[in-house]
Amino acid sequence: MLSTSDPAGLLEFRLARAGTLQRYRFGLRTADFLLCTQCGVYVGAQIDTASGMFGIINVRALRTVSDAMPAASPVCYAGEDAARRLARRAQRWTPLARMV
Repeated sequence: MLSTSDPAGLLEFRLARAGTLQRYRFGLRTADFLLCTQCGVYVGAQIDTASGMFGIINVRALRTVSDAMPAASPVCYAGEDAARRLARRAQRWTPLARMV
């Protein structure tokens, strides 16, 4: 498993030092993928939609991972257009406390 979310949770990204975050947008440009400028690790992603702000986090970037984490399941989103992708993310991603 790489990324996870909890629609019933709350997510907040915090920077230890200013200037250590790089944003990247893939083809449909629907989300900011967050990368550490120091080590290159993918930390997570965030979106700002009409339904609110949402994010996901890279499980491998966490210091500890709960044993209660559900098993990973493979998915393919290749057929989604931008509107469907944003709607799915707003439904499944974790609400954000704030954007970084």
